[in-house]
Amino acid sequence: MTNSPLERAGLRPRVDKALSGFLAAQRARLLEIDPALAEVADAVSAFVLGGGKRLRPAFAYWGFRGAGGIDSDEVVAAVSALELVQASALIHDDLMDRSDTRRGEPSVHRRFELLHRREGWRSDAAGFGDSAAVLLGDLALVWSDELLHASGMGLAELSRARPVFDLMRTEVTVGQYLDVLTQATADTSLERAGKVARFKSAKYTVERPLLLGAALAGGGPEVVAAYAAFGLPLGEAFQMRDDVLGVFGDPAQTGKPAGDDLREGKRTYLVASALGTLDDAARAELDGALGDPALDDAGVERLRAIIGESGALDATEARIDALSRAALTALAAAPVEEEAREVLLALADAATRRSV
Repeated sequence: MTNSPLERAGLRPRVDKALSGFLAAQRARLLEIDPALAEVADAVSAFVLGGGKRLRPAFAYWGFRGAGGIDSDEVVAAVSALELVQASALIHDDLMDRSDTRRGEPSVHRRFELLHRREGWRSDAAGFGDSAAVLLGDLALVWSDELLHASGMGLAELSRARPVFDLMRTEVTVGQYLDVLTQATADTSLERAGKVARFKSAKYTVERPLLLGAALAGGGPEVVAAYAAFGLPLGEAFQMRDDVLGVFGDPAQTGKPAGDDLREGKRTYLVASALGTLDDAARAELDGALGDPALDDAGVERLRAIIGESGALDATEARIDALSRAALTALAAAPVEEEAREVLLALADAATRRSV
């Protein structure tokens, strides 16, 4: 048996199979409309199938199993819809952040900009790429809804799951807006940084997938409460780990250039913590360089040093540990099936202990 919690119950290849079959059917549908849409279908498929840990489907699936649900290909297809929500969020996120790459490949807006240039089409290549990314992100979100409802789950199960799925998609969208707003207003408060992390990522990474699984299984209020108590702090810890990687991570692991979060001006918990403890000169230097797209490697290293010397990295690591402990305490007391508890424990470790 594999040691990876993402592979238990053969889940990752089963999710990939569900996504591949769904996307192949969507490709055929698009080609019936116009052969030019092959590029759209291929881009979405490459983005969805070209990488990703399948963490959200894993939390949803084991949330389902923990609440007493019985394994089936239909529930795997239903939780696979979360990967299309994730694709939509990432495509739009890369566009808003002007990121050139994702998982070591051109981001979607850059892919279509390059297509425009290669074909020698008229008008602005960058504008074409931006427009394509907006539409492909929207399409992935539309398809997430379709995959959930075409999964084969019964009407009663889908009726229970629908409010969770809808609220999750609302939260991640408005969380993304709060992130953009925070960068525009240069809000440096820990309160705002925590709220952005909670709604942009934490809830839809762990808590809502768990609650989606519980809803599909018909889990009772005790299970729902336990999953919320476990999932929210774990999701926040996951996002803080991601924020640390965004500043100190290895591009070979993250798939994005080193220091991209600094060039994008991300006002994360890590950055807010640094700004709250630095002296005036260091704070002005960090604040002035955040969001500079021309920041070179030497500039990135300088900002890393400032953040490290501020104690913010240690404080963020301590916060990750505290949130993780709170999540594990809640999981230990949760009224869930023991195999699911074991896998959720391993998933929690995988989500928060990725190395920089």
